[in-house]
Amino acid sequence: MPNRRDFIKSVVGASAGVVFVGCELCDAMAAGRPAQVGSGVKHNPVMVGKRRVKTVDVHCHVSVPEATELLKGTKIERRPGAGIALGGYDDAGLTPARIQVMDEMGIDVQAVSINSFWYSADQDLARKLIDLQNQKLAEMCAAHPDRFVAFASVALQFPELAAQQLEVGMKKYGLRGVAIGGSCEGKELSSPEFDPFWAKAEELQALIFVHPQDSQNATGIKNRVQGNGVLTNVIGNPLETTIFLSHMIMEGTLDKFPNLKICAAHGGGFLPSYDGRLDQGCRVFPKQCTKKIQKQPSEYLKQIYVDTIVFNQEALRHLIAVVGAGQIGLGTDYPFPWAYTPVDDVMSQPGLSDADRIAILGGTMSKLLKIS
Repeated sequence: MPNRRDFIKSVVGASAGVVFVGCELCDAMAAGRPAQVGSGVKHNPVMVGKRRVKTVDVHCHVSVPEATELLKGTKIERRPGAGIALGGYDDAGLTPARIQVMDEMGIDVQAVSINSFWYSADQDLARKLIDLQNQKLAEMCAAHPDRFVAFASVALQFPELAAQQLEVGMKKYGLRGVAIGGSCEGKELSSPEFDPFWAKAEELQALIFVHPQDSQNATGIKNRVQGNGVLTNVIGNPLETTIFLSHMIMEGTLDKFPNLKICAAHGGGFLPSYDGRLDQGCRVFPKQCTKKIQKQPSEYLKQIYVDTIVFNQEALRHLIAVVGAGQIGLGTDYPFPWAYTPVDDVMSQPGLSDADRIAILGGTMSKLLKIS
């Protein structure tokens, strides 16, 4: 099997063949960027004290156009252009427009991922799709190694295959971790059947980026989040992440695999804002807590990484207080406009030390993603 060095040599300079996409609001995307985004004006170099800081966006998305043809006629067929972002980002390659916007935001490196949509695929199709996607992700990163790294895709519905795909993705293609959904075909990822995947991720010290998928169905709230306000996303996405993390804690998965490096999207969902209730549940209802875990539930949040997509200064202050500045990385959800000014938001956050700012802006994620 070709190693990573041979693979990179074979694709440097090749067209990436990827399209940049966002979460699940593609058709609802509206114009209206702040002046600094889309103006063509680069952000000033990010300095903390006298130190130039490399900034890393851990939450942004891509799609592989070749997957459309591969999936044609299958039950997970995707319409051409599904999930394509704003005008300027929808050609079949790595557009200068994306790098321009990164420069305007002050983002040096994006860690790109593909939202999981293939968990219902059979094994043969899943194998072909994942290999295609991981190869194309690697080609894109090889073409712009100073600006992009990528998370591998895996077929989580087949945990042992997913473990193999993660190892190939990191060792052959040079991908820096793995992106997964918060559940798999109605199954909680804390179930022992997923242990082969968790074991491999822990062995490889892979950063595991967890992003909600089809959250209104995954959380069982579909009938409650219809109507005005795009509640399927606003409530559904953080709720799915909250349920995922809660099961990983309470079912003992984080005790079984204490060195997992999980990064939960959207600030870790709702859990960091109400972690005390998780602590109190077993005290109030001890008969419903039959499994013993090694720590207070809230203490596990100190070993979970999250992004900064929490939208306001007070929310970010609280998130830092709960999980610690060293467990947080920048997130934008690019190309969707959830976070326009992530760098400036951290720089203007009161009460942070220089070390805190450096960690959040890119120090922590650079270490986890092996970005020099």
